[in-house]
Amino acid sequence: MIVLHCRPPEGVPAAEVEWLKNEEPIDSEQDENIDTRADHNLIIRQARLSDSGNYTCMAANIVAKRRSLSATVVVYVNGGWSSWTEWSACNVRCGRGWQKRSRTCTNPAPLNGGAFCEGMSVQKITCTSLCPVDGSWEVWSEWSVCSPECEHLRIRECTAPPPRNGGKFCEGLSQESENCTDGLCILDKKPLHEIKPQSIENASDIALYSGLGAAVVAVAVLVIGVTLYRRSQSDYGVDVIDSSALTGGFQTFNFKTVRQGNSLLLNSSMQPDLTVSRTYSGPICLQDPLDKELMTESSLFNPLSDIKVKVQSSFMVSLGVSERAEYHGKNHSGTFPHGNNRSFSTMHPRNKTPYIQNMSSLPTRTELRTTGVFGHLGGRLVMPNTGVSLLIPHGAIPEENSWEIYMSINQGEPSLQSDGSEVLLSPEVTCGPPDMIVTTPFALTIPHCADVSSEHWNIHLKKRTQQGKWEEVMSVEDESTSCYCLLDPFACHVLLDSFGTYALTGEPITDCAVKQLKVAVFGCMSCNSLDYNLRVYCVDNTPWAFQEVVSDERHQGGQLLEEPKLLHFKGNTFSLQISILDIPPFLWRIKPFTACQEVPFSRVWCSNRQPLHCAFSLERYTPTTTQLSCKICIRQLKGHEQILQVQTSILESERETITFFAQEDSTFPAQTGPKAFKIPYSIRQRICATFDTPNAKGKDWQMLAQKNSINRNLSYFATQSSPSAVILNLWEARHQHDGDLDSLACALEEIGRTHTKLSNITESQLDEADFNYSRQNGL
Repeated sequence: MIVLHCRPPEGVPAAEVEWLKNEEPIDSEQDENIDTRADHNLIIRQARLSDSGNYTCMAANIVAKRRSLSATVVVYVNGGWSSWTEWSACNVRCGRGWQKRSRTCTNPAPLNGGAFCEGMSVQKITCTSLCPVDGSWEVWSEWSVCSPECEHLRIRECTAPPPRNGGKFCEGLSQESENCTDGLCILDKKPLHEIKPQSIENASDIALYSGLGAAVVAVAVLVIGVTLYRRSQSDYGVDVIDSSALTGGFQTFNFKTVRQGNSLLLNSSMQPDLTVSRTYSGPICLQDPLDKELMTESSLFNPLSDIKVKVQSSFMVSLGVSERAEYHGKNHSGTFPHGNNRSFSTMHPRNKTPYIQNMSSLPTRTELRTTGVFGHLGGRLVMPNTGVSLLIPHGAIPEENSWEIYMSINQGEPSLQSDGSEVLLSPEVTCGPPDMIVTTPFALTIPHCADVSSEHWNIHLKKRTQQGKWEEVMSVEDESTSCYCLLDPFACHVLLDSFGTYALTGEPITDCAVKQLKVAVFGCMSCNSLDYNLRVYCVDNTPWAFQEVVSDERHQGGQLLEEPKLLHFKGNTFSLQISILDIPPFLWRIKPFTACQEVPFSRVWCSNRQPLHCAFSLERYTPTTTQLSCKICIRQLKGHEQILQVQTSILESERETITFFAQEDSTFPAQTGPKAFKIPYSIRQRICATFDTPNAKGKDWQMLAQKNSINRNLSYFATQSSPSAVILNLWEARHQHDGDLDSLACALEEIGRTHTKLSNITESQLDEADFNYSRQNGL
């Protein structure tokens, strides 16, 4: 209802009152929704969109006429969602893709400053399109029994597999027939059993004579053999028997001395078979023999099955140069076998394990843990150098209570077993105690290694139950009122109300899904003073994963030789190649067949299971060589490539130290009270009081969320007692490493242009220290 008051001036005779809308008289008799009879007031019983306009009260008598100032009435309409459209077709014709549906804010559309619709305008789900399968023939059946027509049959069926989903049927015949007597069945167009007996008798005579002749020849051979046997007995005595006489054979023996010079040749007169049936013209990546003692007879004369190596230049093989060698074989699935049971600093001469290995042999820690005691004032718990942190808001713990809160990372084998194409993208983070109850959601920050700049991932938050099973909490893109996930390029900030074990998993929607890998090279001297080992690591781009590598390298005496770099590894099933280039030819040499090494796609894609590394063993020609310069090339076939430039001194006194981590979060793992938060508590209270209050144009906290790049799942904040406080908690979690409040100040400045309430924040309402702090930070 709208009521506009009009008080005309007193006069004689009394003034008559008339209402104008947009300078046109209003007739209340024609519009039942409008009443002008009550004390000259204008009453609109129910506001309609058509009631917007400029209203003027005009009083007049026979002497004079007076007009009031115009009153502007604006009737705004909040937006409403239309119905969802039908789901679109799957965006791929074969395989896994996605489909979407949409709705518009047109039922009704927001007018005159009305609030826009809340929620998502587009929904996406994954879909699977069945791929066509062409049919293939089964093997032929056995031939049937010969028929009276002297033919037999065999059949085959198109069931290996049968055609499905529109696939092609098998090409060719499903039945074959042929003569089953090799043409002997028909003689003068008559069957064999009707042939005259005389012909049969003639055939029997021929067979009889042939048998007699063969028997005579056999007897003669036997007599000659016995004669030779008796002669050999008379010549050599009973102690020497030539077994060839018993079989009637004559054997010649040719004894030759073995040619001197190469002890590895079993028969020097035997020529090697260099026959080539198929050529693979590409880089050859062979296993490192680890020591020259491995080049024995067994390694040379017992090659892998179906593999031949044709060497065109022995000089190039000795240097490990693979571009001029040809590799022939049937099995190219992997260059290096899996499994390793030794530390990579130990070089046993008889060990034939490959250089690409996991780190299961190293002493492992099952858990990385930190704790802190927190009370009503809240605080922040940080796992140093891992990117994992926990924010306990002010007031989340009841007054006069305090809890010892812990946080840990699983460093053993991940308990979350991936299903199908699902990949673990983050560490498994545990926070507790699990029976603790909070009154305000806390913020858990978990780093991840997915490239979220494009829509090629379907990322899920999972929680481990008390029975040890993992269940999905929510998808990052879904709407939920139980928790909230904010995905940043390198971390995910989760608002939760219960403690437990959490992890992020990703399901690639297309082959363009990218995992970010951190590649780094470490070096150390071996037991032999002339040898130097380079180790190249490819790990998930999370601080926690790289910290594991750093800790293990410190135990092995390794040193970081170059700043780590990011490699974008696509889920296109292509493998990873690691090669060493530009080695000084007259100062250093590398062991044969180790200049290029290849890692299968599956080991890299699931590299969070074990830190993956590849080793190169270099040898100096003389002890006077103290400098090493070379390049390490890491590239995915048909993908991204990175070059690590190694320039180092192998002497401890001349090395340059490269810092493993910036020490920004390792000094104080637990901070409690106001010092743990960037926004002073008094300013925080005033901001919440301002934005939690409803406004005619919508809730102000929604604009606060929008200006802080929180545009999704706003229904979660609507369920909180103080939406602004939860938004500020999320801001604190995202900006824990920022030095000032610039981003929040800019957001409040933009909102302040349309909200005059912010001008009420004055120095008298704030602590002096908080006011000075905020003024220095532009807040």
